[in-house]
Amino acid sequence: MTSRLMTRGAVNVFLLVATAYTLLPLTWLLFAATKSLPDLYATPGFAFANLDLGANLSAVAAEGGGVFFRWYLNSLLYAGLGAGLGALVSLACGYAFDTYDWPGKEKLFGLVLLGVLVPTTATALPLYLLASKIGLVNSFWAVFVPSLVHPFGVYLARVLSAGYVPKQVLEAARSDGADEVRTFGSVALPMLLPAYVTIFLFQFTGIWNNFFLPLVMLSDQRLFPLSLGLYSWNTQVTSFPEYSTLVITGSLLSVVPLLLVFVSLQRFWRAGMTAGSVK
Repeated sequence: MTSRLMTRGAVNVFLLVATAYTLLPLTWLLFAATKSLPDLYATPGFAFANLDLGANLSAVAAEGGGVFFRWYLNSLLYAGLGAGLGALVSLACGYAFDTYDWPGKEKLFGLVLLGVLVPTTATALPLYLLASKIGLVNSFWAVFVPSLVHPFGVYLARVLSAGYVPKQVLEAARSDGADEVRTFGSVALPMLLPAYVTIFLFQFTGIWNNFFLPLVMLSDQRLFPLSLGLYSWNTQVTSFPEYSTLVITGSLLSVVPLLLVFVSLQRFWRAGMTAGSVK
């Protein structure tokens, strides 16, 4: 009993430390966003000053004629549409790998797993060369189209499809005369909703935080996502210190969609992560 309590206590302490490590940067960001530029450097990091959050928000909204909200909308389009369509593509591919047999299937899936090991920064230059040849550089599509392909999403979709879709149900649908498209759309897809949400969350987070690909592809400031827009402000901090509060307040606002998405979809995400754990 003592050993069990010590083990449980050690696990709880580790979880508390991990939680604090995760939340401390966000907590500092919340405190810092409420401070004016003099208070930012004159007060402790985890202390409120004169609560100038409203003034900081107004400054962010006014800078560059409201370009921050243009960046915000761009990020929502890149991440929302990209993750929504990309998760559906990943789900269809994973379902196909799980359900059908064809020559070379496992070798092709091995290539997908190799794609998981390749960092996104390594693919930015080849993607730029391809986009340059077809005339998509410095356009919305140059960032949006690559976000539809996600090797880890395909791998995860195959695993979750095996855990969520009973093969007997698919055979029953085919016996009733449903073709393969209808079987996937009407029978398998509703069962895979938690899997879809799980993949959507992974892809939404990855696209929202994507920086290097937009940096390579885009030169028009109106097409920047938040990550690249805030970086452009941050490069001016040395010459114009007032940009410090703009970057901090903008960074705080950029976290809000991620929190809302995870909180609103967490029950599906938790179900998706435990798929197949109990037989």
